[in-house]
Parts: sequence; structure tokens; C-alpha cells
Amino acid sequence: MATGRLGVGETLGALNAALGPGGPVWLKETRARHLRARDFLAPRGALRARFEDGQVPEHVFRAVACLQGPGVAPVLRCVPTPAGLSLQLHRPAVFERVLRAVAAYAAPATPASLGPRVLLHCPALRGSPCALRLSQLRAVLVADHLARALRAHGVCVRLVPAVRDLHMLTFLQQLRVDWQVDWSPASEKASTETLRSRALAELTSAHDRETLPPGVLGRLCLKELVEEQGLAAGYDRNLDNCLVTEDLLSVLAELQEALRYWPEDSYPGLAGADSCTVLHVVSCEEEFQQQKLDLLWWKLDDQAPLRQKHLVCGPVKVAGAPGTLMTAPEYYKFRHAQVCKASALKHSEDLAQDPAWIEIFGILSVATIKFEMLSTTPQNQLLLALSDSSISTKGTKSGTFVMYNCARLATLFESYKLSMEQGLYPTFPPVSSLDFSLLHDEGEWLLLFNSVLPFPDLLSQTAVLDCTAPGLHIAARTEMMCKFLVQLSMDFSSYYNRVHVLGEPRPHLFGQMFARLQLLRAVREVLHTGLAMLGLPPLSHI
Repeated sequence: MATGRLGVGETLGALNAALGPGGPVWLKETRARHLRARDFLAPRGALRARFEDGQVPEHVFRAVACLQGPGVAPVLRCVPTPAGLSLQLHRPAVFERVLRAVAAYAAPATPASLGPRVLLHCPALRGSPCALRLSQLRAVLVADHLARALRAHGVCVRLVPAVRDLHMLTFLQQLRVDWQVDWSPASEKASTETLRSRALAELTSAHDRETLPPGVLGRLCLKELVEEQGLAAGYDRNLDNCLVTEDLLSVLAELQEALRYWPEDSYPGLAGADSCTVLHVVSCEEEFQQQKLDLLWWKLDDQAPLRQKHLVCGPVKVAGAPGTLMTAPEYYKFRHAQVCKASALKHSEDLAQDPAWIEIFGILSVATIKFEMLSTTPQNQLLLALSDSSISTKGTKSGTFVMYNCARLATLFESYKLSMEQGLYPTFPPVSSLDFSLLHDEGEWLLLFNSVLPFPDLLSQTAVLDCTAPGLHIAARTEMMCKFLVQLSMDFSSYYNRVHVLGEPRPHLFGQMFARLQLLRAVREVLHTGLAMLGLPPLSHI
């Protein structure tokens, strides 16, 4: 039997290669109504552009029908249809290959070698939580998710700043944001003094030593730097000068120290600032100031990194209340109160003081916030709706809905375990003995083909950063994980509502039951891994 992980990307690559030279043509189907007849489609319009009169040569049909290769899913048939070339996989074989190796699909692939180095800087964390705006909170959550995704793919990530405000540390723990620095700012003071001396020398030469308020050293002209390299990269043309303060030099010193003393024993051969990308994750309001800081770093430090990139998070607006200035802690308290209220209505009692539920309410509140903040492409504007529907388990777009279905999965397996202990069901047989040809419900293929099979590709895409591309700004796909988990939860909920997985305890039904349970084991593992990428633990009940 063939071994190795199957991949959507590998299969699409092999299908396109079978058509001969040219751009990609094949598409993966995702909608249930299309998946009833096909899994991949080469659209007729694209075939007309590739082949004369749209007629696909016979040798191409043969190549597609006999498609093989590492990671390529087995093909059942390929037929011409009015929509184009329709291809269906050998589904029982795909079920078997995937469900006999669940771990290979539910966790990030182990990188073959050490990845690049990224210094991830989130300026919003330098203040106190009571001053944290919603747009800054969004930047913090984007940075946290990005750090998890990058590390899962072997990228060496170092976080800046080292959070010193105790209230901010407590708030980050509440939000389940993991912002632990792995370096010591012990020599930061010396770096600040060096930068201060360099700044004073620049100011002296510029005759900019007029009487200044405390903490302000003077004004440095940045116009020359902007004209030399800034405009082409995307720096604001209005950056003509920078007011140099002690606080600004302290920020630069911290960045210097984090960049300079990397654990070389853990990452050999990755020394020097040139081997590292500094990624500033900022809110749109912080962008202009951060551009000043970039240019000041280059002006005062000959060893400043060549690659500084900005991931700018768009503004956050509150629907129906354009003038509302809600802080991040107020937003958290608001969502937490809604979660407690909804739970009291559901359970007909107030559980907010029950120790067993306090942590659950905290997790549900954070899940609601993270799915709201991360489900939109970070560069776009985000519109927050503060209605109770955002925390409903019946709404299909919320983090609460995802956590609810996580709990339903846990309840399903706990029910099987209790029934097994009571002697109603036998123990789970070896996976190698399961008959996956018994999985023929369209909802089962939907879960495997849209959730389990493509999950490794999704994990890779969330960690893609084109740090070598020209320009200052960089894009990230931090919205992909939330959207994926919402769709997975919708597909699972639809299937679970329709199919009685734990059937009657009759021996002739056990085969299909165990095949279904193995599929849902894979779904559970994928869901847990996805939640971990968001810093959310699985829930066993709600």
C-alpha cells in the first residue's frame, strides 16, 4: 500500500503538470453540491485557452487517469462535462490513507532545516492596558497568532518589547497571549547611552541644540534618508524630521539588544542583523511614528537591519456607535458580561461564581474576541458588532460557535467511552482493521476533503511572509485559521445534527460506527491544533 501524506497542493501540481506547459488550470471544489459529482475541475474556458478548440488530447486523459507521485491522491475517474474536465478521487482509498495517519494531517510538518529569523515587534505592548485602543488590541492578537504560526514552521521568532507593566502582563494572560521574551535587556542602558551620544553628535553638526523641554534631545532631519531609499520603499513623504526623545532612544536600544544577542548555539550560522527580518506589527495610528523609528535606527546605528517590514492593521470601528472610544479592557469586560448572561439564560441559573465555570467563561470571552479580531484580513478595516449574537452558540460565525462544537466532539467521545465501559460497545479496534468504504455520506467526504486533507497546506499558508519582496509593507493571512475553523464547525454541526454517530449497539453496525468515530477523531485533532494556533484550549462542555 502507498504511504506518505497526501496533499491538495501536490495533487493540484500533478494535475496541472499532466496538462502540459502553461499556467495552473485545475481548481479544488469546496461546495457540497459540486462535491456530489467531482472533487477537482479544469474549467472549460481555461481548457479552450490551453488547447485548440478546447479539445483535450487523449494522452492528457490517460496521464490524468494514471496520476501518481508523492502526495498525489488516487484518481477514480476523469470525464468531460459541460463545466469542463471533472475529476473524482478514489474516495475509499483517500479515506484510508488519511485516517490511518491522522497525526500527519493534524500537526505542522517538521521543518527539514531551521527557518529564518524574525524579530517580531509590537509597539502597542509598551503602554498600559487601560490606554490600549481596539486597533492596538487587534495588532497584539495578530502578532501573537503570527508568532505561533511562524514557530510551528521552524521560524526562529524573537518578541519585542519585554512587557514591564504588571497590569499589561495580567491582561495578556487573560487574553491567552503568549508574549514571553527569551532575551535579557540587561545591557539596554549601555545601548541607550551609545545611541544618545550618536544622536547628540548628529544634532551638534546640524546646529540643532536650542533650549528643549526635559527628555527631548533635539530634532533630526530625516528628509535625506527618505529621499534616498524611503519613497521607493513606501515611506511617507511627509517624514522630514524626527523629534529625538529619551523614550525613543530607549525603544531603539531594546530593539538593538534583542537583535544583537541571539542564541547562536540554538541557531548556528544565523548571525548578524542581515540574516534577520524585523517585522513591526502596528495599528494604522502607530504607522507614521514607527516609520520615523525605522529611519532613526538607520541614521544612528550602522548595524541596523537592512530588512524592516511593517504589517499595518486596519482601523477598528464599533457598529452603530462611531464616536465610541472603547478601550481593550472595557471590550473584554463587555464580552465577558455577555457570555455570563447568555450562560445564565441557557442554564437557568447564574454560574458566574461557580469555580468550575469561571475558566470556561474566560475562554469563551477570549474566543469571541479573537475570532472577531482575526477573522478579517488584518490590513482591512474591522467593524465590530457588539450585539449578543456575537456570543451565541447558534450563530455560525462566532468563536463561541466553534468552541460549542469543540465541546460537542468531546461529549461524543465521552459518551462512547461511558457506553464502552458499560459493555454496550466494544473497545476501539486497531485503525488498520477499519473499513473506510463504509463512509459514503456526503457530509463525511466534506469533512475529510475540506478540513482534514487540506489542513497541512493551511498551516503552511498562515506562516507565509514574503520578507524579501521590495517595499516597506508586508501582508499576512492571519484570517485564514479563524475562517477555516468556522467552516469546519459548520460542516461538523450539519453532519452531527443529521447523522446518529453512536448507533444502536448491534454488531453489524459497529464497523460503520468505528469508521465514523475515526473520521471525527481526525476532525477533533485538526480542531484542537487550529485552536492552539490561536492560543485557545479545547473545551469539554459549555
